Amino acid sequence: MVLTIGLVVAEVFGGIIGRSVALLNDAVHNLSDVPALGISYLAMRWAERPADSEKTYGYHRAGTLAAYTNSFVLVLLSLWLGYEAIERFGSPVQVVEEWMIWTSVAALAVNGGITLALIRGRGDLNLRTILIHNFGDAISNIAIIGGAVFIRMTGAHWIDPLLGLGIGVLVLWSSIGVLRESSHLLLEGRPHGLQVEEVARAILTVEGIEEVHDVHLWSLGGGHNALSLHARIPDMHMDECERLLEAIRQVAATQFHIEHTTVQLERAGLPAKSGYVMPEPAKKETAT
Repeated sequence: MVLTIGLVVAEVFGGIIGRSVALLNDAVHNLSDVPALGISYLAMRWAERPADSEKTYGYHRAGTLAAYTNSFVLVLLSLWLGYEAIERFGSPVQVVEEWMIWTSVAALAVNGGITLALIRGRGDLNLRTILIHNFGDAISNIAIIGGAVFIRMTGAHWIDPLLGLGIGVLVLWSSIGVLRESSHLLLEGRPHGLQVEEVARAILTVEGIEEVHDVHLWSLGGGHNALSLHARIPDMHMDECERLLEAIRQVAATQFHIEHTTVQLERAGLPAKSGYVMPEPAKKETAT
């Protein structure tokens, strides 16, 4: 975070002296890293906290909430950067290429180092937001360096606002995907890679399960998935019910990596009293 603040100061200084809107836009972009890193750090610490009487599932979604907040801010920021760049097209100014080049070289070293340090945690949505953010920063630094060299060779000062517009588009494109995925998880959406019907039919392979309905899949965040369902079984002893419950949990855990499974057992033949998640109850296929 200290490196990021130092980088922002350097880019603002270089952008003012070099009269580069691309460099100033990149400084504002990097400035958004400061609260993003702070929020993400707090979210990772919160996610490690155990469940309590208030947060009965724990704090796993703290990282998802941080990813949503960061990506939402980045979408707004990218729109503003694009507007500023378009305004500069109408009144281009002469930039100082040396300041653009050397400031961007220093920024590239910082952003490239952060990107490489975070690449191992790209599976986590929260860390992936920071990774995408810093990777975009590194790409924009390379573009600014190339643009400055091109301006020096050709005198085409419209390159500077074009780079600023490109940075805004890059930030917008990279942020929308994270915003969509994090909002999907916060709205109790089905985890990617899991299908309701596949899970239901796998549960039906457990001996003694005659029907499965009201199947719900959701994510607690951080790769922690949950499942709830109703299963209809014939009359049996309580010990057999316990065996069925454990078998269902094993199928969910081994085949679908679902950590938290809640099952309501119902006696077969009773009418359903709630709507089905699937178009119709999943029943075992009978041999003909």
